[in-house]
Amino acid sequence: MSDRMSASSMPVGEANSELECFPYGVKHGDEGVCLMVKMGPYRILLDCGLTDISVLQPGLEQPKSHGLLVATNLPVDLVLCSHAHPDHAKGLLSLHRAFPQLPIYASEATTRLLPLNWLDEDGKIPQFCQALPWRSPVEFQDGLTAELYPAGHLPGAAAILLTYTTGRRTYTVFYTGDFFLSNSRLVEGLPLEELRGLEPDVLIIEGTYGTARHPHRRNQENQLAERINRAIASSYSVLLPTSTLGLGQEILMLLRSHHNFTGRNLDIWVDGSVAQGCDAYLELLPHFPTAVQNFAKHQSLFWDEKVRPRVRRLPLEQRGIVGQSPCIAIADNVTDLSQYCQPNTGPWLVLLPENPGHPNEFQPSLLTPHSSPLVEVETYLLAQHSDGPGTTQLIHNLRPKHVIFVHGAPTYLADLASLEELRNRYHLHSPAVGTLVDLPIGDVFVQPAAPETNYEGELNELGTVVTITLPDAITADPRWRNFADTGLVEARWQGEDLVLRGLSPRELMNQNGARLAWTDLNCCATCKFQRGQRCWNPESPLFGFKVTPDGYCPAYERQDE
Repeated sequence: MSDRMSASSMPVGEANSELECFPYGVKHGDEGVCLMVKMGPYRILLDCGLTDISVLQPGLEQPKSHGLLVATNLPVDLVLCSHAHPDHAKGLLSLHRAFPQLPIYASEATTRLLPLNWLDEDGKIPQFCQALPWRSPVEFQDGLTAELYPAGHLPGAAAILLTYTTGRRTYTVFYTGDFFLSNSRLVEGLPLEELRGLEPDVLIIEGTYGTARHPHRRNQENQLAERINRAIASSYSVLLPTSTLGLGQEILMLLRSHHNFTGRNLDIWVDGSVAQGCDAYLELLPHFPTAVQNFAKHQSLFWDEKVRPRVRRLPLEQRGIVGQSPCIAIADNVTDLSQYCQPNTGPWLVLLPENPGHPNEFQPSLLTPHSSPLVEVETYLLAQHSDGPGTTQLIHNLRPKHVIFVHGAPTYLADLASLEELRNRYHLHSPAVGTLVDLPIGDVFVQPAAPETNYEGELNELGTVVTITLPDAITADPRWRNFADTGLVEARWQGEDLVLRGLSPRELMNQNGARLAWTDLNCCATCKFQRGQRCWNPESPLFGFKVTPDGYCPAYERQDE
C-alpha cells in the first residue's frame, strides 16, 4: 500500500490514486511537521516546520548574475499553515524567499504571530502569509477549496478541511494540526459539535500523547499552582523556561487569576521572546474568547505593576539579581539558566514542561559551577494537546475512512495504531519521513498486523520475594528508561489485574515539598552534592549524571543538618 521513496523522488506529475500524502516531516523527534497532500492534480503543503527546506527545492537554479536563487518550478500549488509554533512554521520564510510567487495561507491571528519565529532576522519580516476566514470555504483552484476551524491549542490555530470535487465524486481531507478539545485560559477548545459526522476520506491527526490519559485541565492548573505556591512559601524562587508562544502566556494568566496568587505581594518577571509573545497577544485581543476580552477591559492581560501579583518585563541587567527574594520568572526554554541562578540568589525551583515521548533531560551545562548552590529541577504537566481519549473521541466523531497519525514519538503513535477500537473501523497509517501513503477510496482494505504490544513474562515467588522476568523487547522500548529511572515501582490492584508503575525521582524526593524517604541512609538523596537530580561533585564518578535517590558513591558527603 505504501512505497518507500526519497523526498526528491516524489512523483509530481503522475497519480496512483486521487489522494496521496507524502511526509517531509512528521515530528517523530525534533524535526517539524511538513506534509504534502495530493488531491487529483493539486499539491497542497500542510505546514512547513522544516529547518532545511532543500527537500522542497528541486526546481531551484543558481543563476550566474546577482547570486540569487530563482524558482523554476513550484514544489506545490499552495501552502496552508495550521498555527505559528516553529515546528509547524519555521521553514515558511525560507520557502517564501525561495518561491516568492507560492501562495501561503493561515488564519488571521496566525499570520500576525508568524514573525515571532524569526526574531533573529535583521530587518522587517515581509507579510507573505495571506489570511483566511473561519468556517468559510475558500476556492483556490477549480474544484479545490479549504475551510478553517478553530483547533484550540494556540490563538489562531486551525484545523483544515480540504475538499476536491470532480465530475464523479467529492474527496475530503481533514488536517487537525495541533488540537486541543478542552478550553484553556486564553483559547477555546476545538468545536467538536461542529465537526461531528463530517466523515472525511482522510483524517491527518496528531498523536502527541499517544494513548496516555490526563487529569482534567483545571486539575493540571491547580497542581502547577500549588507546587509554585509551596515553593514560594519555602522561600524558593521559581523559574519556568517555556516556548515563545502559548505555554508562557497561559501560565501568566493562571498566576494572575488563581486564588493562591491574586492580591499576593509577589513579582512575576517575564524575559526574552516570551515577553515579545505577550506583546503580540495584546495586539490580538479581538481574536480571544469573550471572557478574556472582558478581563482586558479592566486590567492588562500581562503587564501590570499595580495589581498584585505584579507582572513585569525582566531587564537584561537584572537577570542575575531577581532571585534574591522569592519571585517567579518565565524565560525562554533555550536560555542559559545560570544567568538567573546566580550564587547570591536562590534557592531555585526550575519547572520544566513535560515532553511526551521525549523526556526532558536537564543538562548540567545549563548551570555552571558558579550557579546558585541550591537548584531543584522538576517537571509539570500543563497539556496543550489532547490526550489519548481526546484523540480517539475526535476520530470517532469525524468517522473518517483513513487515519494518518503524525506528530508524536513513534512508540506513542504505534500505541494509537494498535487500538482495537480504531483498527476495526478505520484504515490506519503512521508513516515515517519519505514514505508515500497512497489513499485508495472504496477499495477493499486489509489492515496490516498490529505491532506487538503485549508481552509474556515469568513470575517466581520465593519466600517474601517475588521476581518478575520480562523479555528484552520491554527494556528496548525507549519508555523503559523513564519507567525504570529510580529502580522502584508502585503496584496496585485493578480488579483482578496487578498494575505496575515506575516511580519518578520527583515523586520520591519532592512529594508535599519534603523529602519523605532516605533520610537515614547514606545515599544520593542525602548527599550535599546532589542538586536537580544530578551529581555535582567533580570528585565523584557520577559527576554530571542523573542519580537515583538510593544511589551512593565513594565521594558521598552528608548534607549539613
